Amino acid sequence: MSQGPHNWALVLAAGEGSRLRSLTTTASGVAVPKQFCSLVGEDSLLQEALRRAAVVARPDRICAIVAEQHREWWSSALADLPADNVVVQPENRGTAHGILLPLLDIVARDPDARVVILPADHHVRDEAILARALREATRLANRDPETVFLLGVEPDQPDPELGYVLPADTWGDGPSPVHRFVEKPPVDEALDLLKRGALWNVFIMAATARALLALFAADFAGTAGKMLLAIARDARGRTTAMRRLYRQLPVRDFSRDVLEGREARLQVLPVPNCGWTDLGTPKRVAETLRWLPRLPRPLDVPATAYPNLAIQHARLLQAGAAVTQGAGL
Repeated sequence: MSQGPHNWALVLAAGEGSRLRSLTTTASGVAVPKQFCSLVGEDSLLQEALRRAAVVARPDRICAIVAEQHREWWSSALADLPADNVVVQPENRGTAHGILLPLLDIVARDPDARVVILPADHHVRDEAILARALREATRLANRDPETVFLLGVEPDQPDPELGYVLPADTWGDGPSPVHRFVEKPPVDEALDLLKRGALWNVFIMAATARALLALFAADFAGTAGKMLLAIARDARGRTTAMRRLYRQLPVRDFSRDVLEGREARLQVLPVPNCGWTDLGTPKRVAETLRWLPRLPRPLDVPATAYPNLAIQHARLLQAGAAVTQGAGL
């Protein structure tokens, strides 16, 4: 059931990670998107996401959406995926387009597809808790093909840098209709949301491909048609159609421009706190590192290596301490 023939996973790996560039920039000054970095020098965040995808989908049903400008990093990282499962955007035009394009490809290959969407730049301390939630969300999507099931992680603090989803029902551990979304509220509002049972919106969801595409129907029908036409033209050897289309697309956000206002089609599944983090800022990286049993020493690493966030963070702390001492503070 957890890896049924119609189960697919879509890993979102096209982001820039611009808020974390102080930690993801190499010694030569190259900013590496955080999904291609590691937290403590082991697997990259993208590799961690691919393992999560394998919980619910067979290897030939795991897809990734990537950006052309990141080819030097994803070409080797995704070498084990079938070539057709790596969907390349000519450039980044927001998460809405980054989800729509691969969904069109998946539903063309499998009209009965059930899709789990996973960001590639998160870290989870207790993967077993999240794995159970992914399996349950997939089961729910199979039972109710018209509903999109979001995963909402129980917060451990009122973080103003995250998005929240407020369930309509705040009792029990099963899925609940979505009451509303709140994006990056002030700390006092975030604290009030926690008291009302709000969950962190971690951008992980499960649904049939058709239910997901239905969310786009009202505002993206024209774009979807143009994408399908560009796919067909490029398949016949005209490899510039999608590139031309993307130059014309506005930046559209999936949470803001697709989910909000369509709460009636959504349900949220509570997930017990599992040490989830989006590693979105240096502060969140520092908080995550404090939970780890041991950290690597801030040794020199080759200039060609991908950034190790723990070592980069340690170097920043050392540099800050040196500045403070030099100023006699």
